[in-house]
Amino acid sequence: MRTTRTTPHTGTARTTRLLAAVVGLLSATAVAAPSATAAPSTAPAPSTGAARLAAVSDAVQRTDVNGIAWYTDQASGRVVVTADSTVSPTAIARIEQAAGPGAALRIQRSPGVFRPLLAAGSAVYGGQYRCSLGFNVVSGSTYYFLTAGHCGNVANTWYTNSGHTTLIGATVGSSFPGNDYALVRYDNGALSHTGGFSSAPNAFVGEAVKRTGSTSGTHGGKVTGLNATVRYSDGGTVRGMIQTNVCAEPGDSGGPLYDGTKALGITSGGSGDCTAGGTTFFQPVNEALAAYGVSVY
Repeated sequence: MRTTRTTPHTGTARTTRLLAAVVGLLSATAVAAPSATAAPSTAPAPSTGAARLAAVSDAVQRTDVNGIAWYTDQASGRVVVTADSTVSPTAIARIEQAAGPGAALRIQRSPGVFRPLLAAGSAVYGGQYRCSLGFNVVSGSTYYFLTAGHCGNVANTWYTNSGHTTLIGATVGSSFPGNDYALVRYDNGALSHTGGFSSAPNAFVGEAVKRTGSTSGTHGGKVTGLNATVRYSDGGTVRGMIQTNVCAEPGDSGGPLYDGTKALGITSGGSGDCTAGGTTFFQPVNEALAAYGVSVY
């Protein structure tokens, strides 16, 4: 798989109709100025807690353990690490040791394997792969759709069918790893490109959301974490992800995460399936919109 590609190139276009932070609340405690006789304050500076959590997050990053995701939960004051089924007890111990004794760390398990949800099949087709259309977007009079970057990396041109007889358009931008978003231009005037989304705000923890994909259809759940870093089982790392308990399966990559008419994310990867459930990660859509200068509609 190639890494980040942002060079424009030509091609042809596509359609698909899709139904498709924790805003860090910093609280500060006011402290009265000490009197002449008062003992010096030993309370830590407000940044101490944040610095401690950042150090723990950096320690998790340095372990280079694949199959994990982690984010900082400001509400509990802990770094939450989710480990998939490939992570051994020895690797878990390595994470705990790296974080240090008494570290503000919580480790939890997720069934299955964290992987980009890419598969050969139907929906939007490129090369030997199938992905899902995310959101239709526009810039001026030019229409595009967003999908996952790991999809954009593997195909220059996309089609509506597995036989590659009806062109959609060209991949004009793709970013993975690090991010996970791609932009495909509609070059085929015979294809419609309906919208249905009014905004692209930040998601928030606890938000009820839905996800639609070409493999498993529409499923719902909740946002469980924000700004998650995911190191997939193949070693590809993405950052700033929305973590949810919404199920997804291979081929759902690129599909939309939404709350009503609010566009929230692009399906990146995860573990489990829609029978047993699992953990799924989404690229925030507003970052992709800003990167490409496009808007949902």
